[in-house]
Amino acid sequence: MLRDGAEGIVPLEEIVPGDVVLLCAGAIIPGDCRLFEARDLFVNEATLTGETYPVEKAPCVLAPETALAHCTNAVFMGTHVVSGSGKALVVHTGRDTEFGKVFESLKLRPPETEFEHGVRRFGYLLAEVTFVLVLAIFAFNVYFHKPVLDSFLFALALAVGLTPQLLPAIISINLSHGARRMAEKKVITKRLAAIENFGSMTCSVPTRLERLLREECVHAALDAQGRESAKVLLYAYLNATNETGFVNPIDEAIREFAAPECDGWRKLDELPYDFLRKRLSILFEKDGRHLLVTKGALRQILDVCAQAELSDRSLITVDAARPGIERHWHESSNQGHRVLGVAYRDCGTDTQIKRESEKGMIFLGFIVLSDPPKAGVEKTIRELNELGIGLKIITGDNALIAEHIAHEVGLKSARILAGPEMRAMSDPALVRRAPSVDVFAEIEPMQKERIIIALKKAGHVVGYMGDGINDATALHAADVGLSVESAVDVAREAADFVLLERDLEVLVDGVREGRRTFANTLKYVFIATSANFGNMFSMAGASLFLPFLPLLPKQILLINLLTDFPEMTIASDNVDDELVQAPRRWDIGFIRRFMIVFGLISSVFDYLTFGVLFWLNATVAQFRAGWFIESIVSASLIVLVVRSRRPFFKSRPSKILALATSGIVLITALTPQLPFAGALGFQPMPAYFYPIIALIIVAYIATAELAKGLFYRTNRASFGAKAQ
Repeated sequence: MLRDGAEGIVPLEEIVPGDVVLLCAGAIIPGDCRLFEARDLFVNEATLTGETYPVEKAPCVLAPETALAHCTNAVFMGTHVVSGSGKALVVHTGRDTEFGKVFESLKLRPPETEFEHGVRRFGYLLAEVTFVLVLAIFAFNVYFHKPVLDSFLFALALAVGLTPQLLPAIISINLSHGARRMAEKKVITKRLAAIENFGSMTCSVPTRLERLLREECVHAALDAQGRESAKVLLYAYLNATNETGFVNPIDEAIREFAAPECDGWRKLDELPYDFLRKRLSILFEKDGRHLLVTKGALRQILDVCAQAELSDRSLITVDAARPGIERHWHESSNQGHRVLGVAYRDCGTDTQIKRESEKGMIFLGFIVLSDPPKAGVEKTIRELNELGIGLKIITGDNALIAEHIAHEVGLKSARILAGPEMRAMSDPALVRRAPSVDVFAEIEPMQKERIIIALKKAGHVVGYMGDGINDATALHAADVGLSVESAVDVAREAADFVLLERDLEVLVDGVREGRRTFANTLKYVFIATSANFGNMFSMAGASLFLPFLPLLPKQILLINLLTDFPEMTIASDNVDDELVQAPRRWDIGFIRRFMIVFGLISSVFDYLTFGVLFWLNATVAQFRAGWFIESIVSASLIVLVVRSRRPFFKSRPSKILALATSGIVLITALTPQLPFAGALGFQPMPAYFYPIIALIIVAYIATAELAKGLFYRTNRASFGAKAQ
């Protein structure tokens, strides 16, 4: 670098605005700089802008609003020089650079996920209900001159009973199961809560369009007359296989297309591809003959050719062949294909080549490339649409190319919004417009986050897939951030999931997994807010008119312990197919209505149990034993009802849930008969008590099943969730 007119080496951390840096091939840019001198300077900005190919840089004057990807008069921190040389003035360093702005935005706390927001609101609901109910019960018991300590312990036990103690464990187990299943599909989960967001996702936004949705491949190898040619394919393959310079998807496509016989060919020298010549030349030796094979952009190849070889191996001047060559080029281009030229010449005894060697060559033919949609992309997009998820694409390509590609991958009649138009829109206007847009074209890196935020403000749960530095802020802002194993470090760090294979199909798997996890979590919520709430409400009411506490605090805690066992198995429960067919969201109003309806049904049968036990002249200990059995058995069996929207006999629970429920029912029925029942405050009941309690439980289950059908017909949302 230059400082005070002297050239020298300065540590990166000591570079400041005003320094002049000297650029050459391989140099890493130390800050955001303005060029004032450049010669054949090409810079790789893929990590910042997402563009695959290096960008040519030169001093010039551009408008202040010029997009970052089009700032050809500047170089940016974190990028590197591929070829050429230049001088640049450092303008910004550290956090003031474009790279630094990305880093600073990632230091903020990750935004609360949709699922975490729902859990928090559910917690507020339970806290309000518990506080009001417990305070009222304690006050009434004291008012009726019941022992203060017993009243306090009873109220405290009620608070414990109303609290869904297992919710954190259920959520953790659910998410862990989901993460394990995702890992089996080669997806690493970094943030467990994001699995639930997969289920709520209504919109997915992949970027790097050409790498996620399309793949470069060879369509044909044609001679100068447009006929299939094995010789063109052989020479192109030799050139692509032996190049050691800039790795690109075109050479990879040629190598994968075919492997012709190459025995006897030996590489002597190479003239690497650069973005000024737009050609790659390699000198080979074959049977004592030295042959120069050149491949590159068609026009640049024609510029160094003097002759063209026809199908019969005869030669004509390139000027005579040019009209036919250009006609074939236009035909291929109109079909959406990319065309490369292949040329050769005999170099006599030369063993080295220079740029001057590329002259007087013979035009051999074309390599026609296509980039069709990757196998299965249309099917994946169709499956996402069937799951209620709209695919929106962000790309730096111009609007015409983006529209063509969107049509090919199945987005018919795609609505497009271009970056320049978006730049002129206000944030409220973008919030209204973004949900209706299918493809965002000509997008600058910093606009991606703005799109994600606009979609979220419009009510969508957004998934975003990206792998570059320029994707980091959008990944951070999205509800579900996905990156790939080959992504830059900052993108992998910002993502919630890392894909070991680049495939959109993982979105379909992730959505289904997220919805299964979400459904199983809500099953526990409904159980906790139906039977548990009903039992605690009944107990609270009974304590006001009974001359004794309906259950002792230790008995309440035992009820909680035993009912927890079946509920702990919900994480591995089966999920009905209809619950993965549409995006679902937390709906606290729905949960509140569910709690009131099914809690009151539970209370009705609890009070019926009280009346029957009084009618049977049960002692205090028998009364507590009878209600203990009714509470636990009904709470365990109601799990089979509320776990599904279908009739309970049409939705099969998991084996472990069925076994746990059966085991708890048996243990509960035997508890009053056990030797230590007296220590728990129970007394064995007469045998005829059992069938009467069983009839009450059967009536409760039947009533709850009928109420469930009516409730779901009245409340369209399924399992407490809103479809966006």
